[in-house]
Amino acid sequence: MSLVIPEKFQHILRVLNTNIDGKCKIMYALTAIKGIGRRYSNICCRKADVDTSKRAGELSDEEVEKLVTIMANPRQYKIPDWFLNRQKDVKDGKFNQIIANGLENKLREDLERLKKSEPIVVFVIIGVFVSEVSTPRLPAGEAELWVSPRRSKNSRLIFVM
Repeated sequence: MSLVIPEKFQHILRVLNTNIDGKCKIMYALTAIKGIGRRYSNICCRKADVDTSKRAGELSDEEVEKLVTIMANPRQYKIPDWFLNRQKDVKDGKFNQIIANGLENKLREDLERLKKSEPIVVFVIIGVFVSEVSTPRLPAGEAELWVSPRRSKNSRLIFVM
């Protein structure tokens, strides 16, 4: 049994500044875009009425555009807030699904914001010690406590592993 390629089959699709393999099924092909996983691509395909067993290269331009609009505006298509990857944004308090280049920008902004806040207590996991007798328990870890010389009332705990 061989795969018959239709006339308008696209081997590579360009969606949201990402190259998508046209030979993969659409649900798994959309996961090549940053910020989109299997569950989110599945729900976007269902909302766009696209068959998930279809190959990405078989999609028409209208279906691709509908998928892009659903991925960019999930709340307009009644995708629940708990499904989105950016909940209660620090700046505006909105729920969003951040995808493609916006994900890298938000990550950079979050790191810059965290650098400005001064942590007081930092827990660092040093190593994992396994007991001599094999037991069904998980191995125990050791943590070292570091306290900053500059103390303030607005202290935070940060766990680094």
